[in-house]
Amino acid sequence: MNVERKKYQAILFDSGRVLNEPASGHWHIPPRFFEFVNKPLFLSISASRRKEAFRQAYAYLDQHLLIRTEAEEFAYSVQFYRLLANRLPELELGEAAINAIAYDLVNNSHKYRFYPEVLTWIPRLSTQVKLAVVSDAWPSLERVYEEAGLRPYFSSFIISSQLGTAKPDPAMYCAALEELGVPAELALFVDDHPGNCEGAEKLGIPALVLNRDIRTYRANRLLHWRKKCTYIRSIAEMNKRFLQMENS
Repeated sequence: MNVERKKYQAILFDSGRVLNEPASGHWHIPPRFFEFVNKPLFLSISASRRKEAFRQAYAYLDQHLLIRTEAEEFAYSVQFYRLLANRLPELELGEAAINAIAYDLVNNSHKYRFYPEVLTWIPRLSTQVKLAVVSDAWPSLERVYEEAGLRPYFSSFIISSQLGTAKPDPAMYCAALEELGVPAELALFVDDHPGNCEGAEKLGIPALVLNRDIRTYRANRLLHWRKKCTYIRSIAEMNKRFLQMENS
């Protein structure tokens, strides 16, 4: 779908890698992780074994899509780290450490950091269009936005686990459009995954793939060329190329 430059009524943003990123560089290594895990020992384990251990723990989460509250999120996180500990027994993680890591993952609002331009552009965009977050995430994400002072700028906040599904399920996009009261053709969707953008376009929502990392940007353009997606590197670029805003 060709994305036109026009006056949109709403912008639907993915969260991870679009508005923020994990402070540690890994979604399930929260800020205090290495207070409970021996870092030199952890790093001495081969990257392939660590990757496989996380993969198997993620497979467990993939079987449990409906997680409505932070209490439920904590319970599933405990099991996630139990599975990780079982796959990496040399770490000798006991229940106290597992619970502490899970608590940090759920409750530490500094687990994600927002890209600098987000802190400028989100308040500015909110004066011109309605904004929504549409993210494959868990309930604690909303509190991260609240504590960063960004939550008031979003009129809709759709979290996949609270719907029991994930993008590109149409329910994710439609929930945001319904809450915003905006038709698909007057909304703009921004995500870092071409497949999620394709899901939006099937509903008639113009979509942009935002890849901040140059290697990801180039790889997606090469690997997903058949999808004919429109790619950008920043919100500033989105504004310049596709938005008709007052005083833009």
